[in-house]
Amino acid sequence: MTTPNPLERLLHDLVIANRILAHEGVLDAYGHVSVRNPLRPDHFFLSRSRSPELVTREDIMEFDYAGNPTPGDTRPPYLERFIHGGIYEARPDIHAVVHSHADEVLPFTIANRVLQPVIHTASDIGSRVSVWDIRDKFGDTNMLVVNPEQGRDLAQCLGPDRVVLMRGHGFAAGAPSLFQVVKTAVYLPLNARTLKEGLQLGEVKTLSPGEVAVRATTDPDAPASRRAWEYWCRRINMTPYWEL
Repeated sequence: MTTPNPLERLLHDLVIANRILAHEGVLDAYGHVSVRNPLRPDHFFLSRSRSPELVTREDIMEFDYAGNPTPGDTRPPYLERFIHGGIYEARPDIHAVVHSHADEVLPFTIANRVLQPVIHTASDIGSRVSVWDIRDKFGDTNMLVVNPEQGRDLAQCLGPDRVVLMRGHGFAAGAPSLFQVVKTAVYLPLNARTLKEGLQLGEVKTLSPGEVAVRATTDPDAPASRRAWEYWCRRINMTPYWEL
């Protein structure tokens, strides 16, 4: 088999990321994952409006920060593509974004309890996760991020962090690579569930800022990371890029 060029390999991984996140229960019929275009950093790739479990290479579209698709591409896009554009515009260090409605995080978007990391695999979420409330600036809406101004406001709440919760809606996460954002998105709901269950037993111990900082030095390209990606790929019967 011919080895694909780097861009096609990246888009192959974007399809895989969609399938992984659907299989792991992070995305259902809704939610989406994108990746920045390395050849044109002010653009990003995202599927057309389709359930993540069904996404193929042919579904991938290209957008600018404002959510405009490539001229001539008239396929229906996701309504909330502005989440991705806003984060990419604000954060040059972020190269992949996930938006999810995972059930496990929803209580932390509406209750007076901060979501903090309590399991080591979720250290990527940072020591404290902010909650963005669309009503604060935009009043009563359908609670969807449907224009660039809302996307930029969400990105401002994200600030320098990896994850931001969305009141009564879900979360958005960004990372330097597709693997890292998939890992964050997979373990964030598990962390939320563990914290919620732990609180039912009494006081809980969270990861310290120092522990979060130490784990942030882990090499994302280490064999253990590659092992996780391969595991997730096998579970969806897809081929890791290094085997193409």
